[in-house]
Amino acid sequence: MFERVEKLIEEKIRPYMQGHSGDVKLLSVENGVVSIRLLGQCSGCPSAKYTVEDVIEASLKEELPEIKQVIVEQGVSEELLQMARKILNR
Repeated sequence: MFERVEKLIEEKIRPYMQGHSGDVKLLSVENGVVSIRLLGQCSGCPSAKYTVEDVIEASLKEELPEIKQVIVEQGVSEELLQMARKILNR
């Protein structure tokens, strides 16, 4: 199921997100619940909730009816932590 969701994200969702200077990372798919992390401009956007509901969740449910919910994981990515460490160690 993870691969099917990843393929849909790559083909249908990612181009939309990148058009808004953002992106999405698939974290997990378990029991019909998809966990994602918003990246780029989308991660701090006030409209992110609507993007998740109206674009990501709607697109996934349309193609994969077994998807029940999309959850956005908050937090700092490992990449951002590494970048901060490099900057602070200069």
